[in-house]
Formats: sequence, C-alpha cells, structure tokens
Amino acid sequence: MGRKSKELGPLAVSRIRTTGLHFVGGVAGLALQVLPSGGRTWILRATMGGRRRDMGLGGFPDVPLADARAAARRARDQIRAGLDPIEEARADANARRANQAKNVTFKQAALAYIAAHEAGWRNVKHAQQWRNTLEAYAYPVVGSVMVRDVDLTHVLAILTPIWSAKTETATRLRGRIEQVLDWATARGHRDGLNPARWRGHLDKLLARPSKIARIEHRAALPVAEVGPFMKRLREAEGIGARALEFTILTAARSGEVRGATWGEIDLEAAIWTVPVDRMKAGREHRVPLSPRAMALLKALPRMASTNLLFPAPRGGTLSDMTLTAVLRRMKVAAVPHGFRSTFRDWASERTNYPREAAEMALAHAIGDKVEAAYRRGDLFEKRRRMMMDWAAFCGQPQQSGTVLSLNRAARGSRK
Repeated sequence: MGRKSKELGPLAVSRIRTTGLHFVGGVAGLALQVLPSGGRTWILRATMGGRRRDMGLGGFPDVPLADARAAARRARDQIRAGLDPIEEARADANARRANQAKNVTFKQAALAYIAAHEAGWRNVKHAQQWRNTLEAYAYPVVGSVMVRDVDLTHVLAILTPIWSAKTETATRLRGRIEQVLDWATARGHRDGLNPARWRGHLDKLLARPSKIARIEHRAALPVAEVGPFMKRLREAEGIGARALEFTILTAARSGEVRGATWGEIDLEAAIWTVPVDRMKAGREHRVPLSPRAMALLKALPRMASTNLLFPAPRGGTLSDMTLTAVLRRMKVAAVPHGFRSTFRDWASERTNYPREAAEMALAHAIGDKVEAAYRRGDLFEKRRRMMMDWAAFCGQPQQSGTVLSLNRAARGSRK
C-alpha cells in the first residue's frame, strides 16, 4: 500500500513550496511534487505489477486537490481490479490520438495530397488544375466533411450535376477525388472501399464518358488557307505575331514556344531542344528548324534582362492569350493549337512522309510500349526535310480552286 499521511486541506496544499514530494492524505500514496523550478504536480505512488511506480495526475493548481484525490481513487480502483492505470492511461491517450488523426476534413486531406505530390507533377499548371476543380466542385459538397465520412452519396452529389454537361472535367475530378481518398486510407484517416472508384462501382451508376462526351476539336485553319494567312502574319508586327509564326513553323505547342529560351537553341545545327520538364509527354523533344524559322530567330532582339525567345513586353513569359489575340485581330477563326491539326492534315494529305514522322514532329507517342521499345530513333533527318517542306508550303500562297461537276460541264458544252 502507499504511504498514509495526514489529510491536508486546499489552503495547506496551496502553501506547500518546498522542493520534494509532499503526501497530502485522503488517498494512500497521493502527493504534491514541488520541482526545483517551482512547478507543482500531482503524483500517485503505488505498487503496480510487483514494483513501485509513480503516476502523474496533472499539475497544480490546474488540477485542484479534490480532482487529484478523485483521480487517485479511480487509479486505486483499477489497481485493485488487476489493471495498470499507467498503461490504461497510455492506451487511452493513444486511442485519442488515433481518433484525432481521423479528424481530417476532405479539404485538409486534398491539400495535403497536393503538397505531397505536386513536386512530381509536370508543371505548376497541373497542380493549379487540381486546386481549381476541387475548389469549384468538391469543396462546396465535402470540403468540411471528415474524410473518413465521405461516401457514395457525397461523390454522386459532386459528379452527377456535371457528368453530362462537363464530362471531361467530371472524369478528371472523379479521378482526383479517388486519389485523395486513397491517400487518406493509406494515412489511416479512413477505412473501407473507395466510394470514388470507377471499375465495378461508379461505372454501374454513371454513363460511360465515351458515350456522352462531346468531342470538341480545336478550331484549325484549312490547309489551303495556310499560305495566304502566313503572308499576312509575316506582315503583322509584335512579339506575339513572331511567337505565333514560330509556333506554326515548328508545329509546337504554344506553351513550349512561349517558354523557349536561347539556351535551348543550337543556331549552328538549327535545332531547338525542348527539355523534359516543359514537354507534355515528359520526354526531351528535338525540333529541326527550317531556314525560315532560323531567319525569324536571328531577327529577334536579344534582351539582356531575359533569356526567353519571346518575352512579354513587361517581362516574363507571354500569356497564351497573346497568341490568340493575334488571330482575333486578323479575324481568323482558329486557335494557336489548331495549327498542329493543320500541319497534321498537310502531312497526310499533301505529302508522302510516313505517319510516324508527323506524329514525332508533334511529339506524340508512337504506337504501344512494345513498338516504342524497338523504335529508338526519332526520325530526325526525315523530320528535318519534312519541316523544311512545311515551311516552304507555308511560304507559298495557295489558290483555292473551284470543283466542277463533269456532267454539268458536259451539258454546258452542248448548249
């Protein structure tokens, strides 16, 4: 048994200031410990498991004498029942911490997931798309809901309103919700199956995206109109016009052109090498530069304040809208990305270059993984000839012909 002492009252306890252990009575083994720093804390000294142990019951005066005695009595009851109150208290604390770990909202889980993974994503834009779609569609429904409680009802409430109207966005959003919930499960914030999974679950409740999505092609200029358009474009002034012309001549994505630097250009070899971190496919891409593209680059002003080929007038990278604005001013019903389709149509309809060469020029994946493993080269020399022919085609104004019906022509000759 713990040591029995004279039972002290609250006033007497409050006056204890001497460093050491002071038994206060009322419950065997209950003492007020005064630390060298002056702090005071409650201790229950008792025999547990055959050895003497000291159990902390909290600090004084935050835990008053009456509460300390009540806690000491509960601990004594546990000891008599064959339990170790210290281990019981530790287990309770662990259970509380485990429960608190699950007190994470969906928004907190999503932000933590993004923070953990965005360093491995292709670019800042990808991370921003994650944030934007979750902010717009998921957070209003489940942002403040504990991630452990997110279920099928919540997922359908998010996806159903946009599944048909914004199918592509909804499909990506579903995948992002699924990844956040998988992360939460792995971190111990939730249990059970993922309510946002597609196969064998949501595919039974929602229409297949391929059945309802409307394919919207980027507005592109017809091949026959490229020549006259390029003549007008070369006459247009401004860095946006030059960037758009270079984009068309190289069949590149506008983002690759807007971020291009002089360090990526080999002027002697006439090669533009786009690094991995700026390529959608995540692979370095070599672009052969035609004489027209080289002439365009050599005519560009070199600015000491930036290494960009096409810097914005006020510094930094040109916005995508800058190139779009050039087309709008020229009253052309096309978008910068659409010229990649125009190039592809030209290659297939007006040339004998192999499909693979055109696809590689566009930095598209070629075939399946097996074919890619065997195709080590990038058809660079074929692509160089192709890009020179493309530039020559762009430099020759095309005449739009009139197609006549032979039968109608024959009838006209008999009149």
